[in-house]
Amino acid sequence: MLVLAAQESFFLARRPRKDSPHTTAAYRRDLAGVTALLSEVTGTPPESLVMAELTARNLREAFGVFADSHAKSSVLRAWSTWNQFLTFCVAEELVAGNPMGAVARPKTPPLVPKPLRGEDTPERLLAAAAEGARQARDPWPERDVLVLALGLVAGLRSAEMRTLTHGSVVGRPGERRLHVAGKGNRDRSVPIEPAMDRIIEQYVVSCRRRFPRGRFDRGSALLRDRHGEPIGRGGLEYLVRSCFRWAGLHDRVPSGANLHALRHTFATRLAEDGATASEIMALLGHASLATSQNYIEATARERRAAVAGNRTYASLARLPRGE
Repeated sequence: MLVLAAQESFFLARRPRKDSPHTTAAYRRDLAGVTALLSEVTGTPPESLVMAELTARNLREAFGVFADSHAKSSVLRAWSTWNQFLTFCVAEELVAGNPMGAVARPKTPPLVPKPLRGEDTPERLLAAAAEGARQARDPWPERDVLVLALGLVAGLRSAEMRTLTHGSVVGRPGERRLHVAGKGNRDRSVPIEPAMDRIIEQYVVSCRRRFPRGRFDRGSALLRDRHGEPIGRGGLEYLVRSCFRWAGLHDRVPSGANLHALRHTFATRLAEDGATASEIMALLGHASLATSQNYIEATARERRAAVAGNRTYASLARLPRGE
């Protein structure tokens, strides 16, 4: 069987899982990228590659080249994608066994929470956004505050924010919650307090004022761009980055975090305030309890480091020892 045909069968079999478009696109990139390298290794055009050419030796060589031009996290993701694909092929009797066990797999890097630096940073960021500090030609503080709040007090990922609809806000007044279409089809419900409910309502009012002919029924996208269309991934990232910059807080954002730093700040503050790993897992939609536990352990390490850095400890160390 042709490799490309087997890959399409793989995606067809995954359709009942309802992977997000982002997940499906990532899988396709991983399969296509390594398939192109396999083509170079075997000297066979991609469209002519057959399953028999997916040997351990060929895959090792292709992944070796792939690793030379990609970050460890990208190699790990590609390895996982190919492992899933070939596991499917074994189940469908397209290959006798899965050769990925013979292909070196990068170690999974430990999760290092990347919350915003500075105890008062979230409050300063929200205050600056509410005052319209973002120096744009067309300020939209209601939207800026809502986006920041969705990360800081609800812990939403970028994709989760973009899939919110007007019908995602459910429940009676005083008992509102957000229905979130989470990663890996792990939907969850995040309670929101009246202050957040008010932020959402102010944003919706601003939308109706900006786009009087817009569609705002329960199934329409909640977050919009400046043309009234559903906001895209790049637009959302740019919005948050701009908020950091115009609030003068860009130096408090960990490298590579940006929007995700808001989610990490939410989780870290939960841990600092005594939330259990299971509570953090439920609120953030983690697949593993170990991921949630990491925030608690990281918080404990930071507290110990802060105590150890207390100048008084230096004085204690200099005191004479008793007999």
